[in-house]
Amino acid sequence: MQFIDSEAVLKQLGYSPNEALMEQVGRIEANTAGYDKIQKHILELHEQLKVDDSFVALSNTRDCFKIKIEAPSDERKAEALERLNHFTEKYKIDLEQVPGKETYYILGYSK
Repeated sequence: MQFIDSEAVLKQLGYSPNEALMEQVGRIEANTAGYDKIQKHILELHEQLKVDDSFVALSNTRDCFKIKIEAPSDERKAEALERLNHFTEKYKIDLEQVPGKETYYILGYSK
């Protein structure tokens, strides 16, 4: 599978690429199990979550992607969580939820 370069990943996630962010994406690639298998699916999830005011982003505290569910209503929050559950089941993705928040770290592909 072909990698999308760091600059393209950043642009698709809504960031203005710079050297520090591109280095962070490189560390995320190295820390995310099976990144080559799931990279494009992470970017697709980001696009799907936008309709519910949720998104995939770079974590400020860890070298991984995070998913933030920020839907403005319970109904839209449920829709976003349904998309997230479908993503994790279909592509066999391991997540870690931040305690007390609707934020999830993408740990990687689980075999």
